[in-house]
Amino acid sequence: MNKNIDLTKDNISKTLIKLSLPIMGTSFIQMAYNMIDMMWVGKIGSDAVAAVGTAGFFPWLAMAFISISKVGGEVKVSQNIGKKDAEKAMLYTKSSLEINILLAIIYTLVLIILKEPLIGFFNLGDENVISMSENYLIIIALGMIFTFLNPVLTAVFNGMGNSKTPFFINTFGLIVNIILDPLLIFNFELGVIGAAIATTLAQMIVTLSFIFIIIKEKNSYFKFKLFKNIDFDAYKKLIDLGIPVALQNGLFTIIAMIIGVVVASFGPVAIAAQKVGSQIESISWMVCEGIASALSSFIGQNYGAKEIDRVEKGCGIALLFCTALGILNTFLLVWFSNEIFALFINEKDSIEKGASYLTIIGYSQVFMCLEIVVAGIFRGLGKPLIPSVIMIILTAIRIPMAYILSNYIGIDGVWWSLTISSILKGISLYLIFIYMIKTKIIYKDN
Repeated sequence: MNKNIDLTKDNISKTLIKLSLPIMGTSFIQMAYNMIDMMWVGKIGSDAVAAVGTAGFFPWLAMAFISISKVGGEVKVSQNIGKKDAEKAMLYTKSSLEINILLAIIYTLVLIILKEPLIGFFNLGDENVISMSENYLIIIALGMIFTFLNPVLTAVFNGMGNSKTPFFINTFGLIVNIILDPLLIFNFELGVIGAAIATTLAQMIVTLSFIFIIIKEKNSYFKFKLFKNIDFDAYKKLIDLGIPVALQNGLFTIIAMIIGVVVASFGPVAIAAQKVGSQIESISWMVCEGIASALSSFIGQNYGAKEIDRVEKGCGIALLFCTALGILNTFLLVWFSNEIFALFINEKDSIEKGASYLTIIGYSQVFMCLEIVVAGIFRGLGKPLIPSVIMIILTAIRIPMAYILSNYIGIDGVWWSLTISSILKGISLYLIFIYMIKTKIIYKDN
């Protein structure tokens, strides 16, 4: 356990950097799986990108169910480590994994049995794209257990203050994916199926690596037998913490799917522009998610140890950093949109539409960063409901905005609906956070 960091001691900036850098690296790596798939698939053409992008909504939707055990596990593990209660930390580690496995099995069966209506929801209108989407979805579904386990294992390690181990393990998985992608897509001529197999095998290797490290290091927080002496009270506490974020993630994905139908009405090129563009943009929000995750663990341990002064100073440092990051992201996406998008797709029409996406989304980057970090603060304090409600409501307004604006200014209207809602979410959450900090309401027990 010497790799764990006691987040209640030492310089706050140094501690946050030490914890957050590997988490940001892990976030980059998790994002890079899809981005690398998209880069290689993009060389096949827009139809292939549209197929992978459409089927890719469902692994994204899986994050909603993963959040049920991931958020609660990270919060409860970190808070009980802060309280020096190792037995409770182990209990919540065990319970979060059990919930996660059960949900993974259910979700896998749903994807396989309902693959046709799920892909049919998007009204793609192209039999080749539909066929590729369904094939991609089946293979991804077969590896869904690994997709579920890896984020939760990563979150538990982060809650312990050990962010380096998940980083190295996920890096290894990414290297495997980088090697397998071109090999299976082109050398074996498997196309989008090759991309799905490469991702699934890489995720499986990550899970096996976690298990190997846990056994090798005899990690005391994992000294339990799954599904033996189930503690339903622990289940309830984890679910209570995770459900608001799960609903937020799930509704966010469903909203994105509805927006995807609007985008699909403009054709495969528009779909490809959005899918690749969102992968590029994900670099910035993945960095912020990494910081937010580190901040949640930092706040969890310090809040559990009653170190309120450290909690507030840590919040200030993280918010300052993310604001600077948002400004940098805006500069890059607005001024270099064509050059960035051209790295992924060579088709002129796709580059034009994709560059427009990046430019418009670029204006929301500071507010998006504020939204993510403030939500991480609330999670660390065990109060995920407040940001979840705000984010659900303001994300939902994208649907009417997308329909209305796209009728007037075309596909750019959809992109503006995303940017406007992000600006509103960032401002709202930041103002609520400032009010609750000043009034100390944020520290009251749930």
